[in-house]
Amino acid sequence: MAPGVVIALFASGFIDRTRKRPLLIAMDLARAVLLLSLPVAAWFGVLTMGHLIVIATLTGAATAIFLIAEAAYLPRLVDTPDIVEGNTKLQVTEAVAEIAGPSAAGFLIRALTAPVAVIADALSFIWSAWWLMQIRSDETVAPPSVISHPLADVARGWRACRDHRIVFPLLLAQGSFGVFGGFFAAIYMIFTLRTLGLDEATVGLIIGAGGVGALWGAAAAGALSRVLGYGRAIILCLGAWMMASILIPTAEGQGQLTIPFLVGQQLIGDGFLSAYLILAVSVRQTALPVDVQARAGATFQLVGGLALPAGALIAGPLAEIVGTGAVLWIAIAGSLMPLLILSMSPLWHLKKLEDSRPFT
Repeated sequence: MAPGVVIALFASGFIDRTRKRPLLIAMDLARAVLLLSLPVAAWFGVLTMGHLIVIATLTGAATAIFLIAEAAYLPRLVDTPDIVEGNTKLQVTEAVAEIAGPSAAGFLIRALTAPVAVIADALSFIWSAWWLMQIRSDETVAPPSVISHPLADVARGWRACRDHRIVFPLLLAQGSFGVFGGFFAAIYMIFTLRTLGLDEATVGLIIGAGGVGALWGAAAAGALSRVLGYGRAIILCLGAWMMASILIPTAEGQGQLTIPFLVGQQLIGDGFLSAYLILAVSVRQTALPVDVQARAGATFQLVGGLALPAGALIAGPLAEIVGTGAVLWIAIAGSLMPLLILSMSPLWHLKKLEDSRPFT
């Protein structure tokens, strides 16, 4: 993740100054080719750990560029009143993928081995590229900036985020949330497969349940923002995710309730996390000028993308000392930090999406 995010950060100015659709298609096709090299190498008996690391790095870079370009593309396709709906529809498609993907991966790995699962993953990127080719909307980009050096672009994106009273707390929350999200990323599979003794297919189904949660969360995001106001909806959704995450370490030693606890966390926690992500990115896309969207998005990618591996690197050795369950409890407690950051910021008083613009 980290190398890919750094590469994408330095490409953010280029992304702001170029058409997004061809770039999105190119990143999809690049990831398909990169992933297909893994099963080919495996079948010829030449797959190595070095090959895996290189492919992980390059696909990470392509994914980071894709995500930055995607977030910068949406405000060019829809008007401000439709941004939440646009992000909701994107999140719904991701939720459907989350329902099918992990479940299919678990069964494919178990029945047909991992290389076959990777082939399915590669084909999904080709499918994505084909759909992107169907977009017919004209895209205009700002004329090239007089400041085009990569370091200047990095600084421009950082200043755009830092100088905004609402966007900057979201950035700080992204960093702190990423660290403790890294705890979950490093430990969750070990906790479920080894500590709890579940098999791969069962874990795939459990994670797939998170897609169902993400579906209702995406559907509820707009209603939550209208009832609570955007700022309070964002903060309360993050808090609800944290509370639901308590079900993960609590699942240890619960016997027949272990799987229901984990499924419950996916259904409830992923629902509120989905709503949080939709509303948070919608605020950022509305608050900042369209010609710095990629550079600001890259700043968020860098902060979150470096924080998550840092958290994972801490979680692994820590689990050797205190156990996987204890690490998950630490991660939940640490998630109070982004919650406090946002609660004490002007975001709490943000009621309408358009009101984010004057706070500069």
